[in-house]
Amino acid sequence: MADVTLMKTPAETALAQAYESAKAILPGNVESRAEAFELFTRNGLPHRRVEEFKYTDLRALMREAAPFAGTPTASEAKAALQSAKALAGVEALQVPFVNGHFVRDAVDFGSLPEGVEIVPLAEALASGHDWLDRLSPVAWARQNPVYQLNTAFMADGVMLRVTGQVETPVHLRFVTAGNSAVATATRVLVLVEEGASVTLLESHESPNGANHQPNDVIEMVAGDRSNVRHVRLNAEGDGALALSTLTLKVGAEAEFFSINVVAGAATSRHQVFAILDGENTKARINGMTMVKGGQHADSTLVVEHAAPNCESRELFKTVIDGEATGVFQGKIIVPHHAQKTDGRMMSAAVLLSEGGTMNNKPELEIFADDVQCAHGATCGQLDEDLLFYLMARGIPRKEAESLMVQAFLGEAVEFVEHEGVHDALVSVVEGWLRARA
Repeated sequence: MADVTLMKTPAETALAQAYESAKAILPGNVESRAEAFELFTRNGLPHRRVEEFKYTDLRALMREAAPFAGTPTASEAKAALQSAKALAGVEALQVPFVNGHFVRDAVDFGSLPEGVEIVPLAEALASGHDWLDRLSPVAWARQNPVYQLNTAFMADGVMLRVTGQVETPVHLRFVTAGNSAVATATRVLVLVEEGASVTLLESHESPNGANHQPNDVIEMVAGDRSNVRHVRLNAEGDGALALSTLTLKVGAEAEFFSINVVAGAATSRHQVFAILDGENTKARINGMTMVKGGQHADSTLVVEHAAPNCESRELFKTVIDGEATGVFQGKIIVPHHAQKTDGRMMSAAVLLSEGGTMNNKPELEIFADDVQCAHGATCGQLDEDLLFYLMARGIPRKEAESLMVQAFLGEAVEFVEHEGVHDALVSVVEGWLRARA
């Protein structure tokens, strides 16, 4: 029987040509890049017949592949950062990236907070830095096509090491500038050593009307008894196809909190691959998504309890207006040795229009017998009785809906302890609601 050869799409062909042109000049391990791209080319862009991408068909959504962005000039980088607005009001150590490239001149390396070290990734890849051994800490991610593409094309980013109690938040600011579509493949490695603590902010933004294609990866390795608070904001422009991945490996007796807030991009997919790798670890991974018009937002996560006596909580809230589409796919994995696991996952969605769509797919994969695990998913409209109660007291319907939406989403952000960051996220919700009204 003759072999069946799948036809390559224009995007897949363009990516292959881009890799052939760039592989000789990209820094770092040539073999690891070649292996990643080989894994990608074997199957191409994922489509709806691939279970993990059943609701987000990238082969159909990515009709063309944008060229990878070059290094911006100093003036271009300065202008892009001056126009950046996401989480701008929060006092933090700024670690900026423009068009996928680390803006080294914007960081004063001589005045970094005590306990913080930053190494530009391009330099580390070129020199074979010791910390590179801690890249790709989660095996689940290495088989993912979006992650493979980032591995094949990553050219810049930073490695960030935290060794103490860092009070000032660290803000990873990703800005894509220009009206011509470009692609990026930035990689950031965050090492939070034993007993250290940090608040890590992450914002992604680009102008409206440009079909940018960012594919960014943040990898975190949190040591024993560490404490990490991570807040991510997707404020991409209305034409962007934004792909992002968070990999996480957490040691024993550590505490980790993360929230991903989505308000931008035409199409977005945020993936989380987490391993709780030591006993008595607590992790909370939240999501808050607000989409309208024809937006498509996908939140996908895999949490593996690789050690006994760990606790995880996953709470995702989604608000959908117009003909937008929301996706939640979550899986908790408990191996046979991970006894006394406590894992609970919940996805809740509110549809503000008849044309909206929500796809929920929570899963439990349990091989241990002494566990407490649960998952749930809800999807519905705002309570008409509560709306009537508010309107009967003189509140217009749109304002009443806004109050109820804020209350619905509030549960996802109530764990953000930093007052300035919490207020900034509330402002994002209020801005989305004002635009809707």
